[in-house]
Amino acid sequence: ATVIVARPAHGGVEVLVERRAEGSRFAPGFVVFPGGLLEPGDGALALKWFGGGAEALRACALRELHEETGLLLTASGLIQTRRESPVSEVPFEPPEPSALVEVGRWVAPEFLAVRFDASFFAIEAPAGVEPYPDGTEIDQAWWALPSDVVTASTRSEAPLMWPTLVSLERLAECASVEEVLALRIDQIHPPPLGESGDLRGAWQRPEGSPAGPLQEP
Repeated sequence: ATVIVARPAHGGVEVLVERRAEGSRFAPGFVVFPGGLLEPGDGALALKWFGGGAEALRACALRELHEETGLLLTASGLIQTRRESPVSEVPFEPPEPSALVEVGRWVAPEFLAVRFDASFFAIEAPAGVEPYPDGTEIDQAWWALPSDVVTASTRSEAPLMWPTLVSLERLAECASVEEVLALRIDQIHPPPLGESGDLRGAWQRPEGSPAGPLQEP
């Protein structure tokens, strides 16, 4: 599960992005949104927080956001925590499931060495809440205008996976957090490789050649 955390900014919205540590198994050095793998305990967390195991992906999103950044979504909104204990041991009033709005789903193509099937959720953040990266999986976390991250990627300063790039381009069109929460980001095929050899958003075959059409789920 992946979490797009958005807050108001001058002329639009800022989103929370992270840089994955160089030692990460998946996408080292890439700029991503918070998120991670569904774990066996997420069903129990979903039952505890949301009243049913069917919300395990939302529980995963909430847990991963806390683990990676110290930010916790509660019934009263997003807050900073010390992250001294696992989120399962932190006393808080959980949010309604509707506070995590599903805005998309991306399934990685079969030729990727590490695949994923990720639901993308969007949540609202207040001003003044700052992330503190865990220093293990994530070595940096910051607020940025989506358009600035896309521009940085064109200068090879912010490597992006294809779903992240597409999401950022859609987010750059949003004038408010309300528009972010109303988004539906469909999985689309990457464009053909240009004459320059540049690939917009990294889908790479194991042999290192540029990606072809995205595989359907």
